[in-house]
Amino acid sequence: MFRVPEQFRMTNGPIPQLNSDASFGCNGVFIIPWVFGGELRCMVSDGAGWEHVSIRHVSNYVDRIPTWDQMCHIKDLFWEEEDCVVQFHPPKSQYVNNHPAVLHLWRKIGSEFETPPTHLIGIKK
Repeated sequence: MFRVPEQFRMTNGPIPQLNSDASFGCNGVFIIPWVFGGELRCMVSDGAGWEHVSIRHVSNYVDRIPTWDQMCHIKDLFWEEEDCVVQFHPPKSQYVNNHPAVLHLWRKIGSEFETPPTHLIGIKK
């Protein structure tokens, strides 16, 4: 189930169009402190049949591509532990890159992604 961490919602930022409150539901900008420095800035939406979180790590005023650990942290904040969420690598002809330091997590509403059997991935502990 998709959810938002209200305590991190941007309600009074410098760009009024990006501010929101709980009445916006699962849509808005969320600023999440990163335990090892900086913050994870997330734009979140649940329209057009998709749940979506875009993530960038900002540290010392520099945009950085999020790490695997940061992506996992965001996944766990916005979705349940057993929800399958993906990062797409589309055909090159469909690339859209408005911000080079941003990665995206997606989940189609009302359907489940098929995943490969775990034995094809590695040895399950």
